[in-house]
Amino acid sequence: MKLHFHAAKTDKAAKAFEELSKVHGQAPWTECDAMVVLGGDGTMLEALHLNSDGSKPVFGMNFGSVGFLMNPYKPENLADRIHKAVSVKIHPLKMRATDTNNNVHEAIAFNEVAMLRETRQTAQLKVSVDGVVRIPELVCDGILLATPAGSTAYNLSAHGPILPLSSNVLALTPISAFRPRRWRGALIPHEHKVHIDVLDGKKRPVSATADSAEFRDIISLDIHQSKSLSRTLLFDADHHLEERILKEQYLS
Repeated sequence: MKLHFHAAKTDKAAKAFEELSKVHGQAPWTECDAMVVLGGDGTMLEALHLNSDGSKPVFGMNFGSVGFLMNPYKPENLADRIHKAVSVKIHPLKMRATDTNNNVHEAIAFNEVAMLRETRQTAQLKVSVDGVVRIPELVCDGILLATPAGSTAYNLSAHGPILPLSSNVLALTPISAFRPRRWRGALIPHEHKVHIDVLDGKKRPVSATADSAEFRDIISLDIHQSKSLSRTLLFDADHHLEERILKEQYLS
C-alpha cells in the first residue's frame, strides 16, 4: 500500500512522520493509495483542502486536543488498519462572497461557513433560504451554516444542534443573536441554498470564513452544499464517526 503522510507542525507529529515514513515510505499524494494525517482536526481540514480532486481516502491519527475527525495514534499494522477501515463520504459547502469592492471570493468548507462582525459593532444581516426571506434583520455577532461533520465544532460552541451524518440537513446557527433575541437557529434541508445580505457594511463591516479561509468586508454571501464534490474519511470500525457524533448528543 502506497501511503502519503501529512503532519502537523508539532514535535510529536513530526517525530511520528519521520518514523512512519521510514517504515512505509512517502509516496507523492497524487500516486498514493491513501493519505495519512498526523495531527488534530485542523490538520485534517488542511489535508482535505490539499486533496483537491477528492480521489484519495484520508485516514487521520490524533496528535491534537480533540481529534474528532481522527483515529487514535497506533503505528502498528497501519496498512492493515487502513485496509479494514470504514469509509465515510462527506460533502463540503460551497461559498460565494462579494465584498464592498464587488470582488467575488469562492471557497469550500467541510465544517462551516461563517459570517462574523469585524468591529465592536454588531452585524446586521438579512437571511434568505431558497429565495424566501426568513429573517429581515438579524442583529448578532455572526451566523454560520454547518455540515453534519462540522456540527460538533464551532456550531456546537455556538449552541447549535449536533447533526447525524445521515440526517441530510445543515445547521443554520446564530452567534450571540441580539435581535430576534430568542432565535436559536434552524435546520436546513441539505439541497436548499442560503443567501445572506449585510445591511450596513460600512458602519458594521462583516467578514466571511470557510474553514480556515477568511475574506473581509463582505456585503453578500451565497452558500449551498455541493453534490459533486466529496472527500472520503477512513475510521477504525470501533471509532466510527457516525457513532461518535451520536454519542456526543448525550454528553453533558
